Amino acid sequence: MADKKKVLIIEDEARNMKLEKDLLEMAGYEVLTATTAEQGIVLAREQKPDVIVSDYQLPGMNGIQAQQVLAADPLTKEIPLAFVTASVTQEQRELLNKSGCQVISKPINTRTFAKEVAGLLA
Repeated sequence: MADKKKVLIIEDEARNMKLEKDLLEMAGYEVLTATTAEQGIVLAREQKPDVIVSDYQLPGMNGIQAQQVLAADPLTKEIPLAFVTASVTQEQRELLNKSGCQVISKPINTRTFAKEVAGLLA
């Protein structure tokens, strides 16, 4: 059997984390979790996930700052990143898309979330 794809979720809200983790595990992913961008960066470097799904609004370093750190690091720059957020303007969404990041809107659609993550791996 092929190795499970590894997804890193960076999310500071416990209910959102549990929902995203449960949906991805049911879809067959190995799921790593971090509650801050700083923890997520360390995990990304150590574990080399296939994709990162991050909240945009995080305590301390926000999602875009984390994305810049990850993009500048040879160990993590190739890892696809999606932001899961309810709070980006159309302008911010376009900037994120230009930087190579996808945006998944909150509240997430429980029927399509795992498919949206799978699309990042394609």
